[in-house]
Amino acid sequence: MLLGGKGEDIALHIGGPVSRAQLRQLVAHEQERMRDAGLAAGGSLAVRVPPSLGCVVAMLAGWRTGAQVALLDYRLTRFEVDEALTRLAPQLVVEPTEDVTGRLRGYFDVTTRITPVPGGRPAGTPHALLQLSSGSTGPSKVIGRSVDSLLTELDRYDRLDGFPGGGERRVVLASIIHVLGLVGGLLHGLAAKSQVYLPRMQTVDGILKAVAADDGPTVILGVPSQTAVLSAAQAPPKLPQLRRMIVGGELVKEDVRERFTTRYGAELGVMYGMTEAGVIATDLTGATRPALAPTHNMPVRVEDGQILLGLPADPYVGQTDGTRYVDGWLRTKDAGTLDEATGLLTVHGRLDSQVSIGGLKVDLSEVEASISAVPGVTEAVVVHGTGIEAFVTVREQSAFDTLADSLAARLAPYKRPRTLHHLPELPRTATGKPVRNAEVLRAAVRSAAAV
Repeated sequence: MLLGGKGEDIALHIGGPVSRAQLRQLVAHEQERMRDAGLAAGGSLAVRVPPSLGCVVAMLAGWRTGAQVALLDYRLTRFEVDEALTRLAPQLVVEPTEDVTGRLRGYFDVTTRITPVPGGRPAGTPHALLQLSSGSTGPSKVIGRSVDSLLTELDRYDRLDGFPGGGERRVVLASIIHVLGLVGGLLHGLAAKSQVYLPRMQTVDGILKAVAADDGPTVILGVPSQTAVLSAAQAPPKLPQLRRMIVGGELVKEDVRERFTTRYGAELGVMYGMTEAGVIATDLTGATRPALAPTHNMPVRVEDGQILLGLPADPYVGQTDGTRYVDGWLRTKDAGTLDEATGLLTVHGRLDSQVSIGGLKVDLSEVEASISAVPGVTEAVVVHGTGIEAFVTVREQSAFDTLADSLAARLAPYKRPRTLHHLPELPRTATGKPVRNAEVLRAAVRSAAAV
């Protein structure tokens, strides 16, 4: 049972219960720290803190102050963080006082510091939230969400039949700085007075302990890879309070669905969404799979096989190519079909180079550009099969020998290639373009090794 008071008083459970009154006190204290550091309404703040109570408090304090809050993944390297801070130019950055490690940790116990950023500027746009997302080409894009955009998404969650509401717990496995964990998990949980529970460890045992910690109805929010881990558990305990698991980020394999629903006696729901727009379409019961129902007030159409979304404003901040958002429609670069009779949407995957690694979007062209920028590398092609693979040509062998270390300083762990292949030259098409077929590239590696 809960330890901090009546269930309806508990806002969060991160290592222990945090009541709404306690959360308000923590946020007020953090606001004072930020004001002392120079933050005011209309200012700008970057938060780079791992999942923790400190992360939640920093975000809420920034918004309560009236500042624009940019969220940076704590797994980014120092190189990536410095690049992001140069682009965003926030006035303050909130970071942990010590680096943290632990790939399967659900949350961390951290102390944060607030540091003024030289050259930081007040918010240059009216957006309340800024996030970085890998683009289809080149560097990450800056995506802005207004207050109205976030409130509209919260309303869409309210209208979803089967999404956890008041009196229900949500065990959040999805990152609380990315769209599903942030809006669907944290912000909607606080607004709906549904306790948000972060497990200490995102292992099978850690997740199941989080579900079993209270006998009230519970929903898990996560990504398909976590469903696969749970479905592989042998003889899991009876958890009658587990109503369903809801996942987003990629397609769920049918065998994983069958194992999960059979072993836990719970439904498996799926969601389709984007950082630019939040939740777009859902099937929370599995009744319409693989099709999804567009959410309330989310205009969706398909043009030339591509899913388009009707948005009131361009979500991109700063320099853009001008082709993604045209005449009120966002081109998602996702392939899909729309059944005109039922209104159901079926998502077929990406049209561009984005892939999903553990529920996190990775743009292969960004990885490719990072590899190509390493001194001594002449060319690179990056593909995705069972994992990210890079095929590289170099001027000298020493450049390839040190490539893994160079990438460790430039790319977050989930973006790094699982395998690096050295080729004397890249296979090319008849028109001179590098071949991007993984099998052809691997065959070239075998041929080079034989020679």
